[in-house]
Amino acid sequence: MANARLYTKARHLSYQRSKHVTNPDVSLVQIEGVDNTEDAKFYLGKRIAFVYRAPKEKNGSKIRVIWGKVVRTHGNSGIVRARFRKNLPPQTFGASLRVMLYPSKI
Repeated sequence: MANARLYTKARHLSYQRSKHVTNPDVSLVQIEGVDNTEDAKFYLGKRIAFVYRAPKEKNGSKIRVIWGKVVRTHGNSGIVRARFRKNLPPQTFGASLRVMLYPSKI
């Protein structure tokens, strides 16, 4: 049980948007290995972490985290919508995220 997986990798694709208007409150996330809506439904309610390094130390660490949650699916290709406590900045498009495998419904 030493190597129990606690998270799955994911990518921050974009914000929810239309042709002209972006909505930074909602981020679109592609979870690794998920390519349809049925698989994506497993991740609803799961926590997402964007872990990054900051130049200045706080509380003895340069590592910071922005937490969010998977709120619903988006389209038919397994992409999910996520809301973060503070909106992810646009520099994170393409960046790696961690989708925690808790809280679990199993």
